[in-house]
Amino acid sequence: MKPSSRALVTLAAAALLSACATAPDPSPPPAGPALPTRWQAPLPHDGAAADLAQWWARFNDPVLLPLQEAAQQASPTLASALARVERARASRAAAGAAGAPRLDAVASASSARQLPGQRTAHLASAGLQAAWELDLFGAVAAGRQAAQARLEGAQAGWHDARVSVAAEVASSYTALRACEAQLAQTRLDTASRAETARLTDLSARSGFTAPADAALARAGAAQARGQWLSQQAQCDTLLKGLVEITDLPEPDLRQRLAAGSARLPQPAPLSLTALPAALLSQRPDLAAAAREVVAAAADRSQSQARELPQISLSGSLAGASLRSGGVTNNGATWSIGPVVVSLPLFDGGARTASTAAARASYDEAVALYAAQLRRAVREVETALVALDSTAQREVDALSAARDFEASLVATQARQQGGLASLFDLEAARRNAVLAQSTLIELQRERVTAWISLYRALGGGWTATDDLARTAAVQP
Repeated sequence: MKPSSRALVTLAAAALLSACATAPDPSPPPAGPALPTRWQAPLPHDGAAADLAQWWARFNDPVLLPLQEAAQQASPTLASALARVERARASRAAAGAAGAPRLDAVASASSARQLPGQRTAHLASAGLQAAWELDLFGAVAAGRQAAQARLEGAQAGWHDARVSVAAEVASSYTALRACEAQLAQTRLDTASRAETARLTDLSARSGFTAPADAALARAGAAQARGQWLSQQAQCDTLLKGLVEITDLPEPDLRQRLAAGSARLPQPAPLSLTALPAALLSQRPDLAAAAREVVAAAADRSQSQARELPQISLSGSLAGASLRSGGVTNNGATWSIGPVVVSLPLFDGGARTASTAAARASYDEAVALYAAQLRRAVREVETALVALDSTAQREVDALSAARDFEASLVATQARQQGGLASLFDLEAARRNAVLAQSTLIELQRERVTAWISLYRALGGGWTATDDLARTAAVQP
């Protein structure tokens, strides 16, 4: 057999030996804490089954979707999550390459005279040099498995970031619309109190009204103006927060918002038919936590494998030309080896410490996964409690707002006829404004609860989603 053929046979045998190496068997994701068999909070009774991924399109609001699209483009959280995906993909490629032979092209040239009086010899060569770590105990395979798990976890984290951004925009937008509705109420109240103060002041000057009533009317008008200015500042603050999230110019954003001012978005009710165990396949943050457990288990297996003997093989194949004394010799050179077996004997406890740290990281990942699972159940339950509470309070809030408004109208008529005092009118007005404000806040709370439920259910993510597919859908 030719030398070059023997080299190829040896390298092929090494490849077969490496392929037969024992792969690690890291622990699968833990089951976590026992999940309840059903939801403990009352479920929404007016919801309909819907695709969560398309839920935003079913909002009765044409402004919300464009704002979410703008926020997706501008979000630093989403950009950071995407960067983590790219880093994890690069790490996976590096881990995969670690188990393959390393092949380098080498070239050299030299001239030398070994003894005085001898002719100068010129040597030139070019060829290939290979090095290979044989993965007999699965250290390299464990590294590949950890890198793959972290890539899958980073992709799930990217999906979770998209869901979070969509929910954040919707919550901020809802808060702004509720603030505008409150501002409209305070504006009406301010105008009404100002008119009452003007009329009362005219009456007091004519001697038909006591000066104390005129002072009370002026105080009520001043108080209403202060409340209106405070509400206006709050709305401006919320709008500037939305400018930051969407990265839209403020004049452009104000123009977009003008059409639906003071109108709260109306989400499509959701029907919660899935059991708590379904959260495992619906929430990207749980998927990311589970993949981190797998990665930590693979890291632990890799650390354990590094405590065992390591075997590496090297070789080269080159063409050389030697010219000395006017004579030129051309030919091939090759080498196989050395085969190096490295057995750890003493390293000051570095490898043992690395394995202990890997075990601790695995225990930490398991604990974090269990905590994340409990948090996911709690978030769904909390959203359900808020929905049930707002539904029960809404009937009374609507009734109170209508009745206090009717009382205000009646008191105004009585006061104009001299049958009610200005004190009675101001009290009736305060009750009406407070009832309307309570109703608006309740409506905001209910919309926010629906958004929280959307977020707690995973936002339409499934375990089969990949980065390219999800990037093409609406937020």
